[in-house]
Amino acid sequence: MSDKSAAEKLGRSVSPLERAAILLMSMGEKDAAEVLKQMGPKEVQKVGSAMSTLKSVTQDTVSGVLSVFLTECGNQSGLGIGADAYIRTMLTEALGEERARGLLDRILLGGASSGINSLKWMDSRSVADVIRNEHPQIQAVVLSYLEPDQSASILSNFPDKVRVEIMMRIASLESVQPEALKELNLILEKQFSGKGANPSTTIGGTKTAAEIMNNLEGAIEQELMQSIKNLDEDIGNQIQDLMFVFDNLREVDDRGIQSLLREVSSEVLILALKGADDFLKEKFFNNMSKRAAELLRDDLEAKGPVRIIEVEAAQKEILVVARRMADSGEIQLGGGGEAMI
Repeated sequence: MSDKSAAEKLGRSVSPLERAAILLMSMGEKDAAEVLKQMGPKEVQKVGSAMSTLKSVTQDTVSGVLSVFLTECGNQSGLGIGADAYIRTMLTEALGEERARGLLDRILLGGASSGINSLKWMDSRSVADVIRNEHPQIQAVVLSYLEPDQSASILSNFPDKVRVEIMMRIASLESVQPEALKELNLILEKQFSGKGANPSTTIGGTKTAAEIMNNLEGAIEQELMQSIKNLDEDIGNQIQDLMFVFDNLREVDDRGIQSLLREVSSEVLILALKGADDFLKEKFFNNMSKRAAELLRDDLEAKGPVRIIEVEAAQKEILVVARRMADSGEIQLGGGGEAMI
């Protein structure tokens, strides 16, 4: 094997997120800062966290990461030529038509709507305060555009009745016209600078509602779901069918479970499995070494009774990791399922 091939093999043994962190740390503060400016808040947080946890990276590993980067850059051609078509085709092939269309819409909307983009960098309580007195339809559009975990946190700052109305509107959204986006940006530009919006975009819908629901605390999620079903059982069932819950991890393949186990602490896993059925427990046991599985079984038995809220919190934490890994292409998730116990 050539030195270059050996270096690339070592570089690819590192996760994509760690490769990004190593690459940025190799660039120097000024250049790394310029790259980070081009990322969204969620990406900055992920990469920043990975950078902070890097320990004693060897020179060989750095060389391997750089080799992978140069190879992947070298494989690109025709940059800037037919970029829109290339991006659309690439995303559709990688994510499927529906997810790619949603992501492209967000890219288009993000490029033209700095007023909305400003909200991505704010804490959830502040965003809630910004939109608290706006029309529920405007609140629904804003939460549909932001990332589901941030939207869920923002939604937690509203009273129960307001949550239900906003979620019903999100589930019923299909598209937003240019005039509505322009009006929304004008409202937000009272506090933030930005430009008017041009593109009409697909936004919201039951899938967005389900993603936000996935990120709510267990008690809030269950109460809100029941309220939605009381208003419209059909929409409530559609949302629930699209939600990814802990029980759906049984649909993840063995390789995916093994990858997930590397990202989850044993303490969190023990709590989460206290609320899992025997099938799902065995799925995790079977993807560990015999010794690790025996230790986990012993820890589960020794743990004793735990509060449901602790189990739900641990399961949510694992689901957040699973969704992050799915977004980066590290694992494949199943879909739909019964409500979390």
